[in-house]
Amino acid sequence: MSGCRACPRLVRWREEAARIKRPAYREWDYWARPVPGFGPEGAALAIIGLAPAAHGGNRTGRMFTGDRAGDFLYAALYAVGLANQPEATHRGDGLELRGVRITAPVHCAPPANRPTTGERDTCRPWLVQELRLLRPTLRSVVVLGGFGWQAALPALAAAGWEVPRPRPSFAHGARTTLRAVGAEGAGAPLRVFGCYHVSQQNTFTGRLTPAMLRDVLRSAAEAAGL
Repeated sequence: MSGCRACPRLVRWREEAARIKRPAYREWDYWARPVPGFGPEGAALAIIGLAPAAHGGNRTGRMFTGDRAGDFLYAALYAVGLANQPEATHRGDGLELRGVRITAPVHCAPPANRPTTGERDTCRPWLVQELRLLRPTLRSVVVLGGFGWQAALPALAAAGWEVPRPRPSFAHGARTTLRAVGAEGAGAPLRVFGCYHVSQQNTFTGRLTPAMLRDVLRSAAEAAGL
């Protein structure tokens, strides 16, 4: 994945961000490549949320690491016992996730944090493959934001779960259960939870509070047996 250059606009943007940098990160050697998922290979809970930030994951090379959205997310994961520490500053900072894997429907930082639908669809095979690899152990998924919800449901269908039609609508607190199908036969159902994205637009305005995020994570962790 880290060598993918399939989306020219995203390649230009991630590399431009690494050249220009922010003054606070002038000494950083930016990752500036697609950012892979983070967490154990046998995770029971997956978190799917939009794309890396230009000076967050695109800089550090790890999902939701080095920006305000990540600060908010990892503090909540730590509070509910799904991470060993509340901070995520760089690869090698000692952070470990407990039964949780974090990934995204788009693995490169997009301009204005807005991937196009074409970029989303081009990147989908990476998410589908990751979900297929997680399938033996995966029991619940938290999807952050409406864009992530629209991207995650087709990927889950392609990875071997039956998505109802019409597709469930996104809302904070939305819940749906998917039945496993495909060559592997019947398996444990997958519980899917909707949550507002941990963007600063949502967290600074109070649309998403720490308590709201913790509630969703606790419910998803319980559904996953964590």
